[in-house]
Amino acid sequence: MKLAAAFSLLASSVLAANRLQAVPFLGAADSLFGAGIEGAGVDRAGNIYAVDFNNDAPSAGQIAPTQELLFQSSNTESLVNGIRFNIDSSGAEEAYIADATAHQVVRLTGRDGSSGAFSQNSVFCHDDTMLQPNDIAIAPSSGRVFLSGMNWTSDSVVGDGDLWTCDSSGAAKRLGTFKRTNGVEVSPDEKTLYLSEATNAGGAVVSNVVLAFDLDASTGDISNQRVFADFAQLDNTEATDIDGMRTDENGNLYVTRNGIGQVAVFAPTGELTAYINATSIDYVANLEFGGASGTDLYIIGRCKKDETKGCADVYHGSVIGRAFRDLQSEQTEESTEPTETHAEVITSTVVVTGRCPAN
Repeated sequence: MKLAAAFSLLASSVLAANRLQAVPFLGAADSLFGAGIEGAGVDRAGNIYAVDFNNDAPSAGQIAPTQELLFQSSNTESLVNGIRFNIDSSGAEEAYIADATAHQVVRLTGRDGSSGAFSQNSVFCHDDTMLQPNDIAIAPSSGRVFLSGMNWTSDSVVGDGDLWTCDSSGAAKRLGTFKRTNGVEVSPDEKTLYLSEATNAGGAVVSNVVLAFDLDASTGDISNQRVFADFAQLDNTEATDIDGMRTDENGNLYVTRNGIGQVAVFAPTGELTAYINATSIDYVANLEFGGASGTDLYIIGRCKKDETKGCADVYHGSVIGRAFRDLQSEQTEESTEPTETHAEVITSTVVVTGRCPAN
């Protein structure tokens, strides 16, 4: 009876979730991004960025509103992945880019106010024992960066995934090892850290969950590990990998499903509230809120119509993304009213990017 009741509760949650549709933004015919498009990031102006610009793994570029180069590594062996922007203690905008093969995060500084170009780049943090990093997240109050990485094996073991933090001086510290980890994100109040974990068995993907931890943003320490969402119990899509994750200013968590062209949206309580379906992408790799108001959700990934290209879809909503909100803090300090946490998530615009599948 307990099992039946639990199944009924989960089924009702899935049935009650809103079904929303993103629309095409950047198609295969016009895209300058390759199939490895990933690591969506947003700057203070609401411009959206991703990696694999010009189908070049060591590069990152702007997706919206126009396509142009942001960063080109001098190391031809680099594989840049995650991108995050931040406001430093002086109020200047900076960017952080994960370099998976070099086991480091690069910091971009000296941004020109007219062109948007950064004049300087340097290694922010590095450790040869990092698995990658793959994705990154920032806690702006302390300037801490959180890094996830993975090692793909046929049979996952603890150690195939890791979680690190680098403080504002660049000192790196491992927070834990896991099975295959990917997406990482921080809640808007910086009290919760989310991390995806997948499990392979016999070469097949058999589990995908989102873990949640209590977070001390000042020290980077995490505690009270728990399962926030388990897709085996939720909707039987445990064989579909989680990739990038983002939160909005109300604390809702947006989780990409890489292979079924979908983003799952969860309230801070863990309740599934919506599915956003991509139009141009099956292999959804990452996502970020942007646009002038910070309410457009960009979804990126490999294009359906041409798997050699990277595409982007967008969902137009009304809730501001956490990253965009945090970047406005230097300009809006007079606004001190807290945002009410609730599960009304999808009236804002979301852009989804990913690789396009072949016809």
